[in-house]
Amino acid sequence: MRILSGIQPSGMLHLGNFFGMMRPAIELQEKGEALYFIADYHSMTSLFDADQRRKNTLDVALDFLACGLDPKKSVFYRQSDVPEVTELSWILSTLTPMSLLEKGTSYKDKVAKGIPVNHGLFAYPVLMAADILIYDSNVVPVGRDQKQHVEMTRDIAIKFNEQYGETFVIPEPQIREEGALVPGVDGQKMSKSYGNTIEIFGEEKATRKKIMGITMDSRQPAEPKPDADKNLAVQLLKLIAPAGVGADFEGRLCAGGLGYGDLKKALFENYWNYFTDARKKRAELAANLDYVNSVLTEGATKARTLAQKVLKRARKASGLE
Repeated sequence: MRILSGIQPSGMLHLGNFFGMMRPAIELQEKGEALYFIADYHSMTSLFDADQRRKNTLDVALDFLACGLDPKKSVFYRQSDVPEVTELSWILSTLTPMSLLEKGTSYKDKVAKGIPVNHGLFAYPVLMAADILIYDSNVVPVGRDQKQHVEMTRDIAIKFNEQYGETFVIPEPQIREEGALVPGVDGQKMSKSYGNTIEIFGEEKATRKKIMGITMDSRQPAEPKPDADKNLAVQLLKLIAPAGVGADFEGRLCAGGLGYGDLKKALFENYWNYFTDARKKRAELAANLDYVNSVLTEGATKARTLAQKVLKRARKASGLE
């Protein structure tokens, strides 16, 4: 089984990234041949500062390795270090209907919110399809919000296979239902685009202030809250606290007598404890950047070896060779 997933260096990684993609990916490296990449090409649709992209790319590498990615068990690389991906993206784009891309929920959501869009954002699913197909990936672990992109990849691959003969492996999305859609501090999906994130390695004082600033309703502590399961802090506690802690706070909130301030304090404390070991590991990695860069370089070499075989197959099938 070959597993493929990527993550954008478009800003500090957050709990949505961790529970939606990173933790499932780290668990899967024990179950198959795993390839994980830093999607710096994809970040170009929304980030236009070159120095910031370089910093973010390094930060993603540090974050992922600190959280448990093992380069001995998986291939970890920068997307832009595998130029075969962009060539395959062009090949796939010639068979991708405009109507398919117009259905993209990520594209439509940003348009609806008035976020500026560009061709890269519109064509994002084609580049993502190339990322996946060029390694004969079988399994693609994604958050629920990315499931459509994998389905679009399947559509594109099937269309290519029908046109030029069996060339690509048809991948399957693997979605972790628990934590697959992590709420942000405003109740929407946690996303850097919405400015509602809680960072994995956020500075202590700033993160405490962000969590304590989560807006709650005006009900008094003594009032029972039968809708406690919908409370944002409770939902996040269930992700980062030890088993049973989130359910316990939900029960106390439901019964009445628990203040929102105490609930948010518990959320911060459990968040801070959850990433204690990872923060220590990250500091060690940051002091040894030669090692981090060597991991990415070696990963790209391994990835290109696989990519070149599949690209050659696609070029031959489509008449480019």
